[in-house]
Amino acid sequence: MLKHADPILKVSLALAALLAGAGVGYYYGIYLPAQDVRRQTQEMTARQTQAQAETKALAERARREQAAQTEYQDCANFAELSYKQRWNLSCQSLHDADQSAFEDCADNLFSTQSGCLAKNPVRPPQDCALPAQVAQSLSQARDERKAQCLARLEAVQQGRSAAPMDAPMTEPSGLN
Repeated sequence: MLKHADPILKVSLALAALLAGAGVGYYYGIYLPAQDVRRQTQEMTARQTQAQAETKALAERARREQAAQTEYQDCANFAELSYKQRWNLSCQSLHDADQSAFEDCADNLFSTQSGCLAKNPVRPPQDCALPAQVAQSLSQARDERKAQCLARLEAVQQGRSAAPMDAPMTEPSGLN
């Protein structure tokens, strides 16, 4: 039996060396590269998630910016429309007063129509020349509204929270 022990020992040692080598080879050849691939995959997934979040944030900011620009245009257009409507209402009011004064003059038996027109000219009901004080107050109200619109736009652009542009704006005092 001693005679067979030496080859068995040699085979056992060779087998042990082979198993140890296979374990080390598996660790360095298969396990570690798989770990690197898994780590790289996780890092790449994290980068993609971060890039998607940044893209989404940029898209949301661009959408908010576009919405703010649209709201500003709507607000400024509303201010201009309101200005024109008030101007025409003032013109209509002056036209009605002029018409009434002309008719009172025309009802007088001792006056002529041309004399009444010379004495009481009738202004057009729209797009007339208003007295300077009324025109100035209308223009000032329009400019104040547009300034409010601009302030809201700037607040949105700077990232601050602002009241929505469809919130009612204050009415300037002293208008017809």
